[in-house]
Amino acid sequence: MTENMTATETNVVTKVSALTVADATAKLTGILAAKGVKLFAVIDQAAEARQAGLTLRETVLVIFGNPAAGTPVMAASPLAALDLPLKVLIWSDEGQTKVSYYAPAAIAARHHLGPELAGNLAGINGLTDALVAS
Repeated sequence: MTENMTATETNVVTKVSALTVADATAKLTGILAAKGVKLFAVIDQAAEARQAGLTLRETVLVIFGNPAAGTPVMAASPLAALDLPLKVLIWSDEGQTKVSYYAPAAIAARHHLGPELAGNLAGINGLTDALVAS
């Protein structure tokens, strides 16, 4: 585990960002756009909670993917569609911004994917490394 990663839950990768949640979200969406990755949705869960009269720490879910990579995964294992498109949670934990996502190896294992298809999921590691890089 690198210095900017923490272990919070089995099969979840969490990295620490020096950015605010809003800035980390903007940076990630910019990285996705620059790499030609399709952005499906950005869900500000704290804002949705406020609209319901509730409070929630800053919590933003970014949903994205590459249909050319994800489609073969779902063709091989239809239930993989429950995990795709890929998701990154950017959230505040006691003033520290964290970036969390399901480990690609865990998704691959859950859906019994071979190495070639598992590789289609691994890009999330590099994207989040770029996000948390200084």
